[in-house]
Amino acid sequence: MLAACGGGGPDGPPALPKAEQPAEKDVVRFLSQAGFGGSGAQIARTQRIGLEAWIGEQFSLPQDRHQSYVDQQIEAAAAAGQSTNQQNWIYESFWRTAVAGNDQLRHRVAFALSQIFVVSLVDGSVGGNVRGVASYMDMLGRNAFGNFRTLLQDVTLHPMMGLYLSHLRNQKEDAARGRVPDENYAREVMQLFTIGLHELNPDGTVRLDSRNEPIETYTNDDVSGLARVFTGWSWAGPDKSDTRFFGGNAAADRAVLPMQSYPKFHSTAEKTFLGTTVAAQSAADPEASLRAALDRLSAHPNVGPFIGRQLIQRLVTSNPSPAYVGRVAAAFDNNGAGVRGDMKAVIRAILLDPEARSPLAGAPDYGKLREPVLRAVHWLRVFGARSASGRFLVGNTDNPNTSLGQTPMRSPSVFNFYRPGYVPPNTSIGDAGLVAPEMQITHESSVAGYLNTMRSALTSGFGSGSPRDVQPDYGEVIALADAPEALVDRVAMLLLAGEMSADLRAQLVDAVASVAVSATNAQSAATARLNRVKLAVFLIMASPEYLVQK
Repeated sequence: MLAACGGGGPDGPPALPKAEQPAEKDVVRFLSQAGFGGSGAQIARTQRIGLEAWIGEQFSLPQDRHQSYVDQQIEAAAAAGQSTNQQNWIYESFWRTAVAGNDQLRHRVAFALSQIFVVSLVDGSVGGNVRGVASYMDMLGRNAFGNFRTLLQDVTLHPMMGLYLSHLRNQKEDAARGRVPDENYAREVMQLFTIGLHELNPDGTVRLDSRNEPIETYTNDDVSGLARVFTGWSWAGPDKSDTRFFGGNAAADRAVLPMQSYPKFHSTAEKTFLGTTVAAQSAADPEASLRAALDRLSAHPNVGPFIGRQLIQRLVTSNPSPAYVGRVAAAFDNNGAGVRGDMKAVIRAILLDPEARSPLAGAPDYGKLREPVLRAVHWLRVFGARSASGRFLVGNTDNPNTSLGQTPMRSPSVFNFYRPGYVPPNTSIGDAGLVAPEMQITHESSVAGYLNTMRSALTSGFGSGSPRDVQPDYGEVIALADAPEALVDRVAMLLLAGEMSADLRAQLVDAVASVAVSATNAQSAATARLNRVKLAVFLIMASPEYLVQK
């Protein structure tokens, strides 16, 4: 379900007493963390019901599904004799739900999860299965409000992950042929998806041994033992024949169905990893092996701080305090009802934590660099953009010289667009012991490319087509265009949560005022007013004060 509103309707949560309603600027900040931003109407509604009620309402909304959109495009393309595997459909569905979708919290969290549990269209085998990728995105969205243990299993058994990290068609060891199980997924499921490289304290700080060295979480032997678990899994279908295991007799829906087990190809050897042993099996039992492995991984004490910190980084701030990480990890460990891995509890803990909601936003080490996709989505959502085609025809935006330098679901590797611990070399950020993940995709070319892209988009709209398919609506602010100070203040509220330095405000007011508005030519005056709005938006979005989400 897509809608222009911020969620709910006449039967939604009741309004808070005026004295208890959050300030407008606090709601603007919140909607940039919990979603992709909000228009004036969405901000006002969230103000009336409050942040906690907004989160609760979002938890209850039906999921906007990417696969439904892709299936519609496949059907239309087939009828027209066109290719039925077009990656643009993935991008269109992302922009469509992010800009116009009601289901904001789910999609923002799913976008964060897609940067932890990475599959990428850049990979040829994955890129050839756009329906499967849409299904994978839906799976992340479905589990965004579920339980981590279920998320981990669904990620593990999704055929797109099986293709990407090569445990689909993974076979048991065969000494005669010199074959050992593929270790790719076994390594990454520990390093990237659950426990990380070093043991952590509950607050996310690294545990040290008696020599003051970090304690490693796993060894190569753990990888080898765990790799045996991920043997004997391949495409779903009505039988478990060798042909189907190796990819023949393809079932129509195999790219969107969880992988199924093939006992013939599963290792029956003892499997030891992370202090757990799955005993040797007289009859291969892939499901039992998998259950034991995922239970062990999801119960590891590292998972709460490891995953919690990354979700904080994706939604709120790059350098959360250990106390903040500890509170989120505690919510992961126990949701208050004895349940571990409750993603709703984790999300609430992240977004409602005092460190997310407090005046700490003014501190120089607080916040996160907005990644390029989030900047563009934010602009379009704040100004109620509409798609002339209804499809949000935005294609590949990879090129940093001529576009955003980032496309959803096109990470260059399993390590995402950037690493959570990235430190820009030779910078004060590193000197201060801080990280800035998004700086890994920030360089001279990408900065110039972003500015050129936004200048073009503000002039002509966003996406493809002539005129371009996606057009913002400046109706809310254009009425203020005759008053430069009022216009600047309102645009700054919508984009910057009103947090604008006096110097930036003065520069913006002067620049906007320099665009003369004719007193005698109505058409010329209308054009000038629109140009004033676009100039204010562009200069704010080009400013360091905007580029760092506070």
